[in-house]
Amino acid sequence: MARAMMRTILLGIVATTMLFELALGVDHTVGVPAGGWDTSTNLQSWASSETFTVGDNLVFRYTSSHDVVEVPKDDYDSCSMSNPISTNTASPTTFELTEAGSRYFICGTPGHCDQGMKVEIKTVATTSGPPTSTTPPSSGSPAPPVSTTSPPSSDTQTPPGKPVSGDEPPKPSSATIVKMSVVSMVVIGFLMMI
Repeated sequence: MARAMMRTILLGIVATTMLFELALGVDHTVGVPAGGWDTSTNLQSWASSETFTVGDNLVFRYTSSHDVVEVPKDDYDSCSMSNPISTNTASPTTFELTEAGSRYFICGTPGHCDQGMKVEIKTVATTSGPPTSTTPPSSGSPAPPVSTTSPPSSDTQTPPGKPVSGDEPPKPSSATIVKMSVVSMVVIGFLMMI
């Protein structure tokens, strides 16, 4: 009797832990594991291999010869810093991905963006459903905190969202898969002890 009760309590704890782990956002360090926030990493390839979900964090680690500038799409396309949303010079710089859509980041060091040091991050909603519509940015609306290393300016704004493409749910990130695997191994280990 005590053994069955212990097993039930243990399974409840493990199930709660699994749900808690899955609910937490994932930290995506830009360019890792093959590179980083630098001119030698194929950042577009890296970004397309990741799934960014609302609640995740985007972490930039870089040397003092770089920075991270969030810009609107037009500035991203032209490697311009004419309308920066935020400029960050202290590594690591962390951006919380608070809504579905695209955000654009470049290095503001002259020539670095033209050498490929820019990345578009496409964030998907946490639940799968019909595609969201594109909404134009409102020029005066403040965004949520942009960086943990430098305060956002009062005119900071979040770029407009983009539709989530396809009817397929987003694939889990590698960090989520690792967490699920570790929790599963712990569960199996506990069940074998009982």
